Amino acid sequence: MADAVAETEDTLVQPPEAAPAKDADAEAEAKAKAKAKAKKPSKPEGKKAAKKGKAQDGAPAAGPNVAEHPRAARSIALTKGWCGLAGFLIAGYLSLPTSTMVGVGLRAVAAGVVCYVAAWGAAVFVWRRLVVLEIKAREQQLVDELRASHAAPARSGGRDAP
Repeated sequence: MADAVAETEDTLVQPPEAAPAKDADAEAEAKAKAKAKAKKPSKPEGKKAAKKGKAQDGAPAAGPNVAEHPRAARSIALTKGWCGLAGFLIAGYLSLPTSTMVGVGLRAVAAGVVCYVAAWGAAVFVWRRLVVLEIKAREQQLVDELRASHAAPARSGGRDAP
């Protein structure tokens, strides 16, 4: 704060001809900093990008994504909310006879956060498997339909009915 005040006083005291010289120095420093930042190599896209579900070229990874599945995303959100609330209420109720209200509140919040995170992990774990099972079931349904459509002409002997 003191530096800002001193700088403002210098600007007010100096004649108008001296002020542009100070701005030119500031611009030169800004350009030098910009060049230094440009020379720094950017972070390589390696394992971190792959972990986040992105391919090396920035395209989304091929495969099922729980976050994009409409039922899964909604179910995970509901599970997190209800489990966090339940953990908060249960821990708060169980802590009432043992501590002050501040202690009860802190324990309840901590338990709510723990339940929220645990529910999120469990829900994502379950929905990953459910999404894969849904995909396999749909693939099997399509294979069965394809076999049925190829088997229908073979049963009739390849002749068209009149």
